[in-house]
Amino acid sequence: MKIKFLNLGKQPITNSFLKNVDKKTINKEFFYNLSVGFDKKSYLVSLMKHVDPKKQFTDQYAHRASQSRTMRKSFKEIASKLKKRFKPRKCLEIGSNDGVFIKNFKKNQVVAVEPCTNLAKITQAAGYKTYGKFWNEKIALKIKKLHGQFDLIFSANTISHIPNLEEVFKSVSFDLKEKGVFVFEDPYIGSVILNNSYDQFYDEHVHLFSLISISKIISKSNLKVFDVEITKNHGGSIRFYVSRVDSNFKETKRLKLLKFKEIKQGLHKFKTYKKFSSRVSKSKKDLVELLKTLKIKNKKIISYGATYKSATIFNYCDIGTDLIDYVVDTTTNKQGKFTPGKHIPILSPEIGFDNSVDYAFLGAWNFKKEIKDKEKDFLKRGGKFIVHVPKVKII
Repeated sequence: MKIKFLNLGKQPITNSFLKNVDKKTINKEFFYNLSVGFDKKSYLVSLMKHVDPKKQFTDQYAHRASQSRTMRKSFKEIASKLKKRFKPRKCLEIGSNDGVFIKNFKKNQVVAVEPCTNLAKITQAAGYKTYGKFWNEKIALKIKKLHGQFDLIFSANTISHIPNLEEVFKSVSFDLKEKGVFVFEDPYIGSVILNNSYDQFYDEHVHLFSLISISKIISKSNLKVFDVEITKNHGGSIRFYVSRVDSNFKETKRLKLLKFKEIKQGLHKFKTYKKFSSRVSKSKKDLVELLKTLKIKNKKIISYGATYKSATIFNYCDIGTDLIDYVVDTTTNKQGKFTPGKHIPILSPEIGFDNSVDYAFLGAWNFKKEIKDKEKDFLKRGGKFIVHVPKVKII
C-alpha cells in the first residue's frame, strides 16, 4: 500500500506543448493532481495515480533524444559497452524514441518497440524494424513468434513510464534468451533525494526506482538483478543488468555495495521521503523569492530548455510570464509553441538568447556542463544561470 509523502499540485501533461493560447485551446488542456507515494512493502516510489499512457505517448510526442549531443554520446558509449561485454547477435529495444540507441547496431540485428508513432516512423524510414505499439504481453508474444528470443533487451527512460511493472517484466521474460541479458536505465530515486530534484516527478515518471525496490519486484518474474550502475544521465540514473534467475550471472561487488548504500541512505524508510518533502517546499519558496527579487531590479529572466522537468517546476511554483519572459529550446518542434500549464512562449536560442538576457533559469539543469560550454559568451558578458538543485542559487 502506497503512503503519500509529496503533493506537487495541479499539473499538465508535460509533452503537451500548446500551438496557441486561445480560449478554446486552454479550455481543452488536461490537468491532473501530481502526488507521490511510497510503498512500505516493495520500497517503490511512484505516483499515487497515473495518467492514461494514451494521453501521453501520442503521434505528437515532442522529445527527440538524438537532438542532445550529451545523449548521443551516452547512447553510443552504452551500445559499445554492451556489445563488448555481452556480444549480442540479436537485440530488442523497448522505447526506441528516434533511434538514438539502435542506430549503433546493424539493421538486421535489432528490433524496436516505440508507442509514439511519429518517432517510430523515423526509425522505420531508416530501415529498422520498429513496432509502433506499447510494450505489453501481447506485443512481446508477437515479437517472439516473428523474431524469436533475444540475447540483449535494452530500454532507457521507458520502464519507469509503464504503470504495470509486473506485466513489463513478465513480457521481458518471454523474449529473453536463456543466457540473455535485459539492461534498462531510468531516473534514480537515490539521486533525487540527494539532489532535491523534485522535478523528476511528472506524468511520465510513474515510478522512480531503487535497487532494493526493483530487486523485490523483478523476482516475481523469475528474473534477478546481477549488476547495477549509477550514471549522470538525466541528473542521476540507475542502470540495471538483469538475467533469468537460474542464469550463471553472479551478483557483482558494486551491486552489493549499492544495496548497503541505499539502506544507509534510508531508501527503505518513509521518514526519508517526508524529510525530502519539507526540502521541496523550501526550494519552491526560495526560487520564487529569487525570481521576484531579480524582477524588482528590472532584470530579464528566461528559461533555458523547455524540458518536462521544468513543466513540473513552473506549475508547482506558479511561475509564468510574470517571472520568466520566455523559454529557449533547440528542439525545433517545440519552438513557436507554449509550455504546458503556464503557457510561456518557446523560442529558438538564436532568436531568444540574445544580449538582453540577464539571467537564464536552467530548466535543463542536467545538461549544465553542455550548456555552459556552449554559452561561454553569455557568461563572459556577465550573464548568469539560475539552478534549483541541490539548492536554489545563481551560478
